[in-house]
Amino acid sequence: MGEEETHAVGEGPTANVSVSLRTGNIAAVRARVGKRGFSAYVDAAVQRQIERDNLAELTADHEAGHGAFSRAEIDAARALLRGDAGTMGNVA
Repeated sequence: MGEEETHAVGEGPTANVSVSLRTGNIAAVRARVGKRGFSAYVDAAVQRQIERDNLAELTADHEAGHGAFSRAEIDAARALLRGDAGTMGNVA
C-alpha cells in the first residue's frame, strides 16, 4: 500500500483485515446478526471500545489535574447521557 489516508474513528472506506476471535464470540455475533451483518457488528463494537478508551483517557487527565469528580459532576454527566437535561442542577 502507498501513503495511508487518516480518517476519524467511524469514518473512511471499509478494508478487509484478518482478526482472531473466540469461537463463542463468533457464534454469538452470528446468532444476532447472521453472516451478512458480522462485519458491521464488529466494526461498531470496535468503535464503541475506542470511544470508551478515549473517555477513560480524558477522565484520567481531568482527575490528574483537578482531583476526582464530585458526586454532583457524576450525576450531571449521567443526566446528560440519559437526556435528562431538565433534571440537572448547576454544577460548578
